[in-house]
Amino acid sequence: MSILVGRETRLVVQGITGREGTFHAAQMQEYGTRIVAGVTPGKGGQSALDGTVPVFDTVRQAVTEAGANTSVIYVPAAGAPDAILEAVAAGIATVFCITEHIPALDMLRVMPMVQAAGARLIGPNCPGATSPGQAKVGIIPGSIHLEGRIGLVSRSGTLTYEVVQALTDAGMGQSTCVGIGGDPIVGSTFIDILGLFRDDPDTEALVLMGEIGGDAEEQAAAWKREHMPETPMVAFIAGRTAPPGRRMGHAGAIISGSSGSAQDKIDALEVAEIRVAESPTEIPRLLQEAGVRRA
Repeated sequence: MSILVGRETRLVVQGITGREGTFHAAQMQEYGTRIVAGVTPGKGGQSALDGTVPVFDTVRQAVTEAGANTSVIYVPAAGAPDAILEAVAAGIATVFCITEHIPALDMLRVMPMVQAAGARLIGPNCPGATSPGQAKVGIIPGSIHLEGRIGLVSRSGTLTYEVVQALTDAGMGQSTCVGIGGDPIVGSTFIDILGLFRDDPDTEALVLMGEIGGDAEEQAAAWKREHMPETPMVAFIAGRTAPPGRRMGHAGAIISGSSGSAQDKIDALEVAEIRVAESPTEIPRLLQEAGVRRA
């Protein structure tokens, strides 16, 4: 099995005729993702990806005429909030928003509508998700994956790639790898994704990639301790050397005093009996020491 994306995914690419949309749609299709439609207002009736994917003016058309059930958004920041709302209004259950630089005030407007529609948003400013051997949605390179039973959830796109490659090099395959994004307001939290992994019978161990800022990692540690106490889990926290009060990279990566500091997160994870790696490349070894088998 998998979470979020898999063989049942019928993907619509919003912004498929743009440069980023075209490039990554081709990569997703080559990996094996079933792309059933693209959407670019004003270009309905055209086709994309060498004529293999119909382009519609609206997401609703992509749902009714092509049976799309998942969306990925490659729309510039000014239009991405409305693209999210269009997708959920059309009945799309799972939406990945890759777009970065969306103002937090826009997401404050969008999130209540997404929740009211009963949809799940991953992102914005995220790399997407890959279920190795089944489907990939977003910008994570497909070649770095290996099929297996380790679930990964991360706030950082680049760290996601680094850890997946390290796991694959160590012969430790992944069930699904999810990047939730590092903005202050994201559609899905660590806890949301951990809950999906808990219910996936093919996920036997977990990796959590966090960073300074906020308390998402502390909350995830407490949730895991209560709801998945027997599941092996290893974590890494980026930003250990960041000075207090200075933003480092992601919009959400800012600490003030001791709140959101790397040490606070490490302490919370260790209380929950989650081993914390000092570097991403150490993660495979810690998993093996916890009894996790190779793929």
